[in-house]
Amino acid sequence: MRSKLLTFALIVLFALPFGLLGLLAVGQDWRFPAVLPPGYSLDTLRSLVAADNDLLAGLGRSLLLAGTVAVVATAGGFGLARAITRSRWSARWEAASYLPYALPPVLLAVLIQPFIIRLHLSGSVGGVLVGLLLVALPFATLLLRSFWSRQATEFEHLARTLGCTPRQALRQVLLPLAWPLLRTTFFQTFLLAWFDFGLTNVLSVGKVRTLTVQVFTYVGEANAPLAAMASLLLLLPPALLLLVNKSALLRKP
Repeated sequence: MRSKLLTFALIVLFALPFGLLGLLAVGQDWRFPAVLPPGYSLDTLRSLVAADNDLLAGLGRSLLLAGTVAVVATAGGFGLARAITRSRWSARWEAASYLPYALPPVLLAVLIQPFIIRLHLSGSVGGVLVGLLLVALPFATLLLRSFWSRQATEFEHLARTLGCTPRQALRQVLLPLAWPLLRTTFFQTFLLAWFDFGLTNVLSVGKVRTLTVQVFTYVGEANAPLAAMASLLLLLPPALLLLVNKSALLRKP
């Protein structure tokens, strides 16, 4: 009985922010101390199907950036983690992987902004992508570093001894073994890029309006319906990813 009550309480706590954002999105003239909005309107929802809707465009940009960062960072981190493990200076390279997190994202963006300008990527999706990869790639490398233990190396050597080519050993032995960690790394790097605001806002110089940037813009404009709708769209992909990864997260050791 106690476990059921706890489960119910957790479900209510999880659903409460979504319910509040939904009321803010459709409510009209909702002011303190009113418990519920005096009126409701679906104008914000109807605007989502408009051809020139800025929220859907921001959603598309955010999905493009976060998805690309997650794929590139996960694949690159897998290879870099292997190279670091086999390097003579593995401890130094691992310590260097922490350097991007020694500075706040905004300060890091200010430091790399001159290089982004010289590459003619300032204010573009490519410039934001490069900046996000500078943060996500070391993060993925650190996460995947634990996979390249002595056991993984021995499995690779065993596959090569039995006649596998390097590509076959990677595809048929290493990737299946690393799949749970690769999936977790993809999930984490996607969230890192998806919720980023400071680095994206500085490098895009206001031209790349991702969903996170739009949320802050609407909040600054005191536009509660659009801010709530943008927040709901911002929470939707992480919630879907959480459902997809539910089996891995709840897997018993």
